Amino acid sequence: MGRIRLHVALDCSAYSLETFILDNIEPGSSVVTDTWSGYQPFVKEQFKHVTINQSKTKNNENLFGVHLVTTLIRRLIRGTYQGRFEPKYLQNYLDEYVFRFNRRKSKSIGKKFMRIVQQVVRSSKITWGNIMWDMDPISEHYVVTGAL
Repeated sequence: MGRIRLHVALDCSAYSLETFILDNIEPGSSVVTDTWSGYQPFVKEQFKHVTINQSKTKNNENLFGVHLVTTLIRRLIRGTYQGRFEPKYLQNYLDEYVFRFNRRKSKSIGKKFMRIVQQVVRSSKITWGNIMWDMDPISEHYVVTGAL
């Protein structure tokens, strides 16, 4: 398996899928999908599209990479986050997972560190005001009243 890209989709509409695919896959590449109709309008025009109907095939390894990554993410959510996390942070969790997965075979710790520093420098700055209002009501009460 190569590198992965993950993005939280608002829905499974053709528009949401098209946006992600066009941003992440070069035109002319081969795209292997299930038989979901949302892919059809735009994938056939720009990509070599192969559809696999999982319910009609006996070979369960056709979309092995997709199933592997999905299973690992479920394990991450159930294990690390104990199934409890804020949905608004899901994209951040996926970004961290993609970073780790794509560098799983890297032998150079220095390169990993350099990439983390580059991403921090490119990320938006977070002020105390942003953090303070992103708290649960109990913590927010202690911060506002000065008891913390």
